[in-house]
Amino acid sequence: MLEGLIGWIILGVVVLVIIGLVLWIVSIYNRFVSLKNSSEATLGQIRVAMKKRLDMIEQLLGAVKSYAKFEKETLERVTAMRASVASASPGDLNKVEAESRSIFGRLLAVAENYPDLKTSTTVTSLMDSVKGLEDEIARQRYTFNNISQEFNTMVDTIPSNFIAKMMHLVKLEYLQFEEAIKTPPKIEF
Repeated sequence: MLEGLIGWIILGVVVLVIIGLVLWIVSIYNRFVSLKNSSEATLGQIRVAMKKRLDMIEQLLGAVKSYAKFEKETLERVTAMRASVASASPGDLNKVEAESRSIFGRLLAVAENYPDLKTSTTVTSLMDSVKGLEDEIARQRYTFNNISQEFNTMVDTIPSNFIAKMMHLVKLEYLQFEEAIKTPPKIEF
């Protein structure tokens, strides 16, 4: 009778350990899913803000073109970048960011060269809006990179790396936008 009771106790302990292990694995899995969903949502917010910024840059090009001759190619490039943002990977967004900053920098330089343009309320308002969107993009990028860091740490560390391997998870790519234009824009008229 005592042996039977000990057998039931051992079986109960084993069952509890297995249940605890399954719950622990499920919690790690759920954390991966939560981080992945958060990164996708944040990336979506970045894409929306980048589209808005490109729209405003396009409007600025329209306002500035009467003062300085911007090649048609620049406007077409802004339109193409805007269309590509929706499906862009973080690496592609890094390229779009660099190129749109370059175009915006050229627009700022043009505004500096033309006092009438600098005092235009439309141009000033659009430039302020673009700068505000840049701040929003920077905040969202910071959030995305923090989420990516946590996800990537879980992919690399024991024991969550075992679950990551079973789920075939790969590290998330960081967004590495330039904080400012490194070289002054070249303006040609």
